[in-house]
Amino acid sequence: MVALSVSKKRELGVLSSMLTKTIGAIGLMAILVSCGGGSGRGYSYTVGGNVSGLADSVVLHNSTGENMNISANGIFSFETPVHTGDAYTVTVETQPPFFSQICTVSNGSGIIKDVPVFSVVVSCVTPPLHSVTVDPTGKFAYVANTGDGNISGYTIDSSTGALTPALGSPFTAGTNPYSVTVDPTGKFAYVANMGDGNISGYTIDSSTGALTPAPGSPFTAGMAPSSVTVVQSLGGEFAYVANPGDNTISAYIINSSTGALTPSPGSPFAGWKSPYSVTVDPTGKFAYVANYFFNTISAYTIDSTTGALTNPTAVATGTNPYSVTVDPTGKFAYVANTGSKNISAYTIDSTTGALTASTKSPFKAGRKPYFVTVDPTGKFAYVVNMGDNTISAYTIDSSTGVLTNPTAVATGTNPYSVTVDPSGLFAYVANTGDKTISAYTIDSSTGALTEISGSPFTAGTAPSSVTVVQLSGGDFAVYAANYSPNDISGNISGYTIDQITTPGALMEISGSPFTAGKNPY
Repeated sequence: MVALSVSKKRELGVLSSMLTKTIGAIGLMAILVSCGGGSGRGYSYTVGGNVSGLADSVVLHNSTGENMNISANGIFSFETPVHTGDAYTVTVETQPPFFSQICTVSNGSGIIKDVPVFSVVVSCVTPPLHSVTVDPTGKFAYVANTGDGNISGYTIDSSTGALTPALGSPFTAGTNPYSVTVDPTGKFAYVANMGDGNISGYTIDSSTGALTPAPGSPFTAGMAPSSVTVVQSLGGEFAYVANPGDNTISAYIINSSTGALTPSPGSPFAGWKSPYSVTVDPTGKFAYVANYFFNTISAYTIDSTTGALTNPTAVATGTNPYSVTVDPTGKFAYVANTGSKNISAYTIDSTTGALTASTKSPFKAGRKPYFVTVDPTGKFAYVVNMGDNTISAYTIDSSTGVLTNPTAVATGTNPYSVTVDPSGLFAYVANTGDKTISAYTIDSSTGALTEISGSPFTAGTAPSSVTVVQLSGGDFAVYAANYSPNDISGNISGYTIDQITTPGALMEISGSPFTAGKNPY
């Protein structure tokens, strides 16, 4: 061991102190640079939050100029920090390519206050069906233009099915309106404004189809409302809205004179993870909600006086249940499990509405089934498999609801939904990926599908569903809203159904496609 003199010890001490201060300064400088504090403007912090409901990918933009591509649900954070005292704004730069899914941002702007931001909420929703909504009289048609924030209204020619813009169309709605709903009386129309968290309500002019805002419209809903379901009961009319952004269900009493919405006692009602739509049974006594990220169905009893949802229960489903379908008899319920490629089936207790899984449920389907369609007789069930480009057909056991005799036939590219015409003779599939509609005849004994000569029939860009309506002369008209994901105006393809030469074939209506707004849905 070497002994040091007092002077040497003092020199080494000074050197050590200098090194410590130098290292500390370097470390502090590194921290300041990484936080942006070296500019003399104070520290800076990252901005982030959480994404839910995303089916594909979305590009977010921060006011710092940074774009961020997100392809999974969960926590996200922009790389570029923001200085304390500076503002930030997070918006959707590019919507998901999954044709009609839309993402909205809440808590997306503010001022940095000496802490990182984790509170930005991005909710992505794939709305339910009903691209073109026809009123109960068959006189008027409506479509929500998601990209324009309005509703296109049309009168329907009772002989040809041709669409003519209604007086005053388009009608103002909110931000990102989705899926117009007309009440059973045909007096009122409603649309969920996903970007605003509210519902626009209108009265319908019985002569022209024109829409006039109901008193008090828009009406407050939850976060990212995706659809409106209206039910008529002995106690009056009620409306229900699924809010996947905050996992709630809003319920309202409909004023029978004005169409105005008043929240039901206790509304909004707590739901589970990502409810997308509310399905009501034919009796109007029970409501069901598929919870996409909780793998359950919620069941409720509807208070016949107030519309309040009571006695909530939940039963297990497969993975990522997207929608609930109740058969015309009200005895059975079916759920498309998008993630597990199958269909869950249940019997409905006629007194309580409780669900009991059917024997052998779930039943195998293809990849990415989103909706189950039951034909008007209640004998057959169909589901399109978006990932397989097929449609599965089943026979329904009338006693148990069990799905039997499964078969599958080819569709076009990326089929999203299937519609059975009111006669139960034909089925039509909207193929979002190749701009077509596939058409099939239905075997009345087995439910088996046979593609019709000339199918698939040309439509526009990204048709999401098919609406069939009977005209006064007895013919049937078919409409498909062409979503057109790019930043262009969409349109509606219109057809009549051939009843003589090639039964079930689609014949384009003169003047089709009919002009709509941007991203009609």
